[in-house]
Amino acid sequence: MPMATALIVEDDQDQAEMVSQLVRLRQFNPVIAKDGETGLALARQLKPDVILLDVMLPDLNGFEICRRLRSDRETMLTPIVMLTALGDNSNRTQGYRVGANAYIAKPYGPDELFEAISTARAWRTGMEQEHIQGEIHVILNSEIPFLQEVNDFLMSVSRSSPFATEQVMQLRQAVMEMGHNAIEWGNRHRSDKLVDITYRIHSDRVEIVVRDQGDGFKRDELPHAASPDDPVAHMDVREKLGLREGGFGLLITGGMVDEMRYNDVGNQVTIIKRFPHPTPESN
Repeated sequence: MPMATALIVEDDQDQAEMVSQLVRLRQFNPVIAKDGETGLALARQLKPDVILLDVMLPDLNGFEICRRLRSDRETMLTPIVMLTALGDNSNRTQGYRVGANAYIAKPYGPDELFEAISTARAWRTGMEQEHIQGEIHVILNSEIPFLQEVNDFLMSVSRSSPFATEQVMQLRQAVMEMGHNAIEWGNRHRSDKLVDITYRIHSDRVEIVVRDQGDGFKRDELPHAASPDDPVAHMDVREKLGLREGGFGLLITGGMVDEMRYNDVGNQVTIIKRFPHPTPESN
């Protein structure tokens, strides 16, 4: 049985050699890339079992490399562990925002590295068992600029799918509406509250789950939101409550995707958009 491959993207020779020695203890064959572009090329060529990715590199930073790997259907399911001296929460959050499976700060011990590798590889095993062709899981603070950044990233992935440009834009609008609701109504604009977004690619559809940390709601108890039966009746309610004009998010989203459902609590929404069936002319 061939050894598993660990691609180490690290420009510091001493660090790269230390990580190489550690992964050999777990029967990995280490391959070293000293810059980001080489790492990207080797990731596509070798299809490694795990990528151990430094953040500070001489050309591309690790966040951009991770984003590109997650945006490419060839490398989307590759387990990625970020290894970096940037251990503060903002950089850690940024790492998860671009799709890293684990993030550990230097200096770290062997057990911490091995646990991170196991976590990342277990994620991929779970995806394969569920026949999911790709998954990106990001967590962001309740701030609209972060939501826009994440949504742009997710839509860059959608552009490599069978969706037409118009369908990608519909999906983008749907995610913005649901993310905005999670920030405004679920987390009440509290920046310390998190929004959890999971983007999954199946063989026939894209599934996006948006979850906030609020108490939830019941769909039939939202007098300030538009109803399909009377799309403008809620406007008077919003005016009396002193709310901004709007309230059409749920209605708009429902018209842009094929399926939309909430969990029982009401703090998690799943939206599904199916790939178009090929026409006889396109076969």
